Amino acid sequence: MNYVYLLDTTLRDGTQGEGVSLTVADKIKIAQKLDDLGVAYIEGGFPGANPKDEEFFQMAKSLRLKHAKLTAFGSTRRPGVRVEDDAGVQAVLLASTPTVAIVGKAWDFHVTEALRVSLEENIAMIRDTVQHLKRHGREVIFDAEHFFDGFKRNRAYALATVRAAWEAGVDWVALCDTNGGTLPHDIRDIVAQVIQEVPVRVGIHTHNDCELAVANSLAAVQAGARMVHGTINGIGERCGNANLASIIPNLELKLGYQCLPSRDHLRQLTPVARYVGELCNLVAHSYQPFVGHSAFAHKGGIHVSAIQRDPETYEHIPPELVGNERRVLLSELSGVSNVVAQAEAFGIPVEGREKELRQLLERIKQMEHIGYQFEGAEASQELLFRRMLHDFKPPFHVLAVRVDTDVQRQGEATSQAIVKLEVDGEIVHTVSEGNGPVNALDAVLRKALASHRPEIRRMHLTDYKVRVLDEKDATAAKVRVLIESTDGDHVWRTVGVSENVIAASWEALVDSIQYYLALLAPSRSLVEA
Repeated sequence: MNYVYLLDTTLRDGTQGEGVSLTVADKIKIAQKLDDLGVAYIEGGFPGANPKDEEFFQMAKSLRLKHAKLTAFGSTRRPGVRVEDDAGVQAVLLASTPTVAIVGKAWDFHVTEALRVSLEENIAMIRDTVQHLKRHGREVIFDAEHFFDGFKRNRAYALATVRAAWEAGVDWVALCDTNGGTLPHDIRDIVAQVIQEVPVRVGIHTHNDCELAVANSLAAVQAGARMVHGTINGIGERCGNANLASIIPNLELKLGYQCLPSRDHLRQLTPVARYVGELCNLVAHSYQPFVGHSAFAHKGGIHVSAIQRDPETYEHIPPELVGNERRVLLSELSGVSNVVAQAEAFGIPVEGREKELRQLLERIKQMEHIGYQFEGAEASQELLFRRMLHDFKPPFHVLAVRVDTDVQRQGEATSQAIVKLEVDGEIVHTVSEGNGPVNALDAVLRKALASHRPEIRRMHLTDYKVRVLDEKDATAAKVRVLIESTDGDHVWRTVGVSENVIAASWEALVDSIQYYLALLAPSRSLVEA
């Protein structure tokens, strides 16, 4: 069979990652996105363990999932307790999910030292729990915890746990590399031995402590496993779980397996990965394979020249297959081909403009040399292109600006900014205060523009970063300021560089507002064709 079933445990195992916390509403939203992506199973949490997961499963009953089976997670019955009387097992049943995943010990060391029960009692716990859940009509997945460590130390007992689950009627046994310390060749060999010994459908659940969770999952599939557990973006405890955002395209595009309903679903991978990252409030890993912002970014001039002829020269897959996009970066490493590609992306004609393109390239290299960086400031980059290659009419001209800060004895400070602009042929002269110089400059610029461009009220700053470029110069060092802005529909970034942090901030701020008013604001465009 060439189909691999995906069990996404972002909502359960993923939330054990440091810094990851999801509300019930967040979990519902992510579950819907995962179903839209087309995963086979969504492990929603541990009912009975905490009120949040109990509420999630109650709310999830109203979900109309098209592709995924919602899955509740629990443990085998407690030692010495009848399965019918075990509160944890009953909580899993009360979640009313079609599928349940039950974790049990597969390593004799854990049975005797962590659980402190006999090896025979652990086998009985597995068998009783699976039988009870099957009697209640559930599809059952048995997570054989620490299986690979257990197999290496006591092969017979690890296999006995799998056999007990199979004899009790389990639907799947997921072999767990819980400590994340197993290597791919061992995963492949052990999975193959399990499949040969016990006629049960096998899955794989790996952790990333050796940076091998994806490789180990693929090795298990090649050895015969047909279910893969993982999380979006690889979030999870310690170093994380197997990253489904990498496993899915590797299975579909490299190894010839199917794990999503269609290639159209595969194109949703990048948007889903970024959506989950946002809700988890995690900084996006730009270098993440397949779905990262830099996954298909090209910087060197030779590379860009080659991909313009044929993208396959420097791309292992077309980025659109996974919903990502190709990006051409500009820096001191760029050639004219980079500039041409970027100008065309901006919709700027380049035919017969070799001299201007080379002047622009030289300007970019000079600016990079003194500290500018356009890779994270696409809006400033586009403005530079339009100013040098296009008949660009700025929405306003700055004639004068001044900012003063008054520091009180108690350490409190207030800033006052004065600006003189030319807007639509009219001179505007105004003043505003803020809780700091940048805030005051932002406020005065908005105030000066409000009557002429009221749409400016829709945009606001969302991030402000300062980096010192010449640390050896101490307080006289040159700084680079990056500003991120949004209007709710778009996000853009601008850059400013100066020995004066206020001047650098002003440059980035002016670029941000000019970019919005000229290119994004819905009322009109001030870029003349």
